[in-house]
Amino acid sequence: MGRTKKMIERLKELRAKAEEGGGKEKIEEQHKKGKMTARERINALLDEGSFNEMDAFVEHRCSDFGMAEKKVLGDGVVTGWGKIRGRTVYVFSQDFTVFGGSLAEMFALKVCKIMDLALRNGAPVVGLNDSGGARIQEGVLSLAGYGDIFYRNVISSGVIPQISVILGPCAGGAVYSPAITDFIIMTNKTSHMFITGPKVIKVTTGEDVTFDDLGSAMTHNSKSGVAHFAAEDEKEALSLVRRILSYIPSSNREKPPYEETGDPPGRMDTKLDEVIPDVSTKPYDVHDVIKRVVDNGEFLEVHKHWAPNIVVGFARLGGHSVGIVANQPRMLAGCLDINSSTKGARFVRFCDCFNVPLVTFVDVPGFLPGTQQEWGGIIRNGAKLLYAFAEATVPKLTVILRKAYGGAYDVMCSKHIAADLNFAWPSAEIAVMGAKGAVEIIFKKEIEQAEKPEEFEDKLIEEYEEKFANPYAAAKYGYIDDVIEPHQTRPKLIAGLESLMNKEQKLPWRKHGNIPL
Repeated sequence: MGRTKKMIERLKELRAKAEEGGGKEKIEEQHKKGKMTARERINALLDEGSFNEMDAFVEHRCSDFGMAEKKVLGDGVVTGWGKIRGRTVYVFSQDFTVFGGSLAEMFALKVCKIMDLALRNGAPVVGLNDSGGARIQEGVLSLAGYGDIFYRNVISSGVIPQISVILGPCAGGAVYSPAITDFIIMTNKTSHMFITGPKVIKVTTGEDVTFDDLGSAMTHNSKSGVAHFAAEDEKEALSLVRRILSYIPSSNREKPPYEETGDPPGRMDTKLDEVIPDVSTKPYDVHDVIKRVVDNGEFLEVHKHWAPNIVVGFARLGGHSVGIVANQPRMLAGCLDINSSTKGARFVRFCDCFNVPLVTFVDVPGFLPGTQQEWGGIIRNGAKLLYAFAEATVPKLTVILRKAYGGAYDVMCSKHIAADLNFAWPSAEIAVMGAKGAVEIIFKKEIEQAEKPEEFEDKLIEEYEEKFANPYAAAKYGYIDDVIEPHQTRPKLIAGLESLMNKEQKLPWRKHGNIPL
């Protein structure tokens, strides 16, 4: 055998060794837990045959605690780039079969290298997380590695999309990298996130808590709001990544991808005329509005299980990607509270970062009252949503479906905070507050002195509703651009969106604003 052939054989041997990760036994253990290997995950995520691996031959440099004899090619993480729907994506996949996927010096250098390439080339980064945390044997080098990754997460924020998929444990400092990224997807039963585990909590606070109650997918999807999506298994989680990326551009320098959906822009759904109940206090599901308006009824909801009194997510209108924000009358009557304001603000800011137009459906009776909300900072948190909408320079279209009361009317992308097009259904009620509350304040003395207080109050309420509980008072001042029949909503929004596609709006120069965190 010639020298060149020997060298090629040597290369093949090393590559095969790198692909074994922690070995067959460890791989079998991974499979028994219902988990894929690091490379299997990458292959399931990317377009077939598109993955290009980097740094497969990297080894750690640690010699303490007998680590010199424990070297594995790749050092516990698989990195590289490939394609999703033909677009370049950079990916790192932590390998739990190698040192429990623990992060150390060379591991971090590999991750940082692809993050740097992604930023330079304007391409998304997808992190597949399955790690026991910092590699204790390397001490401060592991901590430095985390810090280097955190820094790149922050510098890349708003420049390129960053998506984290939690497919196993994610604890301690390791949770902060996903927390800085744009979206977190967790898998039921196999993924967990927490700063300190159950044992430490028991010692420090005396609380008894299970791994699932503390940091499972549903805990972080419904209670903390840390995670944005809960997937049944790894296959669904990786499919969600592909679906998210179909709505957003590769970087902030591009517009979102256009996709022909086959749904006619002029399609009108007369069932929208029946969505709003005759009684203004009766709830309905705003999903019925969203799905009847958007292309083919397809809506990718974000943060579905957290703060359900506001609904956010991605859809298409006439093939154009849009971000939807909608009050949900079925939950807390659609009131804005601390969590829903934070949820809405975060989503609005993401869309603005990546040039995704915003469509807002309004049915809001106000901010949720109560001491818990006031002491929890509803003023500060509610201001986040106001700030986010006002700061956004993407096309902004708003449809008032029913209630738009008080300060919440202003906050929900009103004309006064620079919405481009504001529509209202005939059922819209734009006022400082509901008719009954307003009448009781304005005519308090008159009602008390009336011969028949209840009848007099009912008459005043009827007069107030006729004057204010409609969209025409606002339309008279130009705050509503058009009052439309509900079934006209889709074609009106698409026409409006297409008219705004070349929108340019420059804010005064600043290093950055000071959002009320």
